[in-house]
Amino acid sequence: MFKIGDKAVYPAYGVGVIEAVEEKDIMGTRQTFFIFRTLDSDVTIMIPKENTVKVGLRKIIGAKEVPKVYKILSQKDVRFETQTWNRRFRAYTEKINSGSLLEVAEVMRDLFLLKSAKDLSFGERKMLDTARNLLIKELAVAENVGKEKVEEGIRSILQN
Repeated sequence: MFKIGDKAVYPAYGVGVIEAVEEKDIMGTRQTFFIFRTLDSDVTIMIPKENTVKVGLRKIIGAKEVPKVYKILSQKDVRFETQTWNRRFRAYTEKINSGSLLEVAEVMRDLFLLKSAKDLSFGERKMLDTARNLLIKELAVAENVGKEKVEEGIRSILQN
């Protein structure tokens, strides 16, 4: 499980740190909470210990997973279904909320490739930014490098 000081990922919020573990009485029931603070926006979230799996709180990906993310980003032979932008948007939202960095990488790759073929909707542009930010932040922590280096690497992969 998580300890104070552990870095973790909360889907759609991104990378953060477990700052405390607290017990509180909620409607007569004693519950244990992880106090999670996001690294970039300083948002603090109380997550019931018993709900960590349900909400998707997970540890940062390991070094073995990093190449898989870059491999997904480098795939160019992706087929897009002929569906409306709002259906794509819903599918991408589900992937981002899944908490899987591999699925977030798929969203970023797909939207980047789609962007080179046609204009993205406002929602899709926002989704592309969200996926990019989530990827950069977690990869920077996983690889123990600066965000700029990760962003440069991603840009290089996508533009080749």
